[in-house]
Amino acid sequence: MNLLSLHQSLLRSIAAVGLAAAALAPVAQAATPSALLSGYTAQAGSPAVPARGQQFFTAHHGREWGCASCHGAVPTKTGKHASTGKTIGALAPAFNPERFTDAARTEKWFRRNCNDVVGRECTAAEKADVLSWLLTLKP
Repeated sequence: MNLLSLHQSLLRSIAAVGLAAAALAPVAQAATPSALLSGYTAQAGSPAVPARGQQFFTAHHGREWGCASCHGAVPTKTGKHASTGKTIGALAPAFNPERFTDAARTEKWFRRNCNDVVGRECTAAEKADVLSWLLTLKP
């Protein structure tokens, strides 16, 4: 590979990383559940559907656990990890004001939990749907 080709390849890689970072920017800067929802919805390119989020949350996706296995069918109360028994605070933001206030932490837990529940990372649309449903749960 000559120097010009190497330089062009490097520029394309830098541009791709920049585009990926720009796509994540709305989520990375979020500090509220609503802001996170807006970011996921923008990434998905379609509106979130709370009913679809509830269905995703309560269903099993071919794996041993579903979201509700640890968080409860209606995640407004304390849950319990299915294998460790560790207590898990309420997931719905109206019942736990610390939920979905840190973008990095939210992404970390979506990544871990989606791998456990679905066997892959969740899509932006799935995250938006689940979060939109959780935001409908009120005391």
